[in-house]
Amino acid sequence: MREDDCRIRRGNAAEMLSGFRHMAVNMLNNTKTFKAGLKRKMKKAAMNTEYLSEVLVGCGAS
Repeated sequence: MREDDCRIRRGNAAEMLSGFRHMAVNMLNNTKTFKAGLKRKMKKAAMNTEYLSEVLVGCGAS
């Protein structure tokens, strides 16, 4: 997720953003409808809103 390129440095924002990234990775890993690696799942979720909503609903995050 290109964490090394992130320029957030104020307060605890970096820790919070790290937590959000961790949750996103867990949601994508728990999705079993599309068998692929994490990188391909992230790209598909970015390009396909139906798959993104499936990932969010499947984890109860909607």
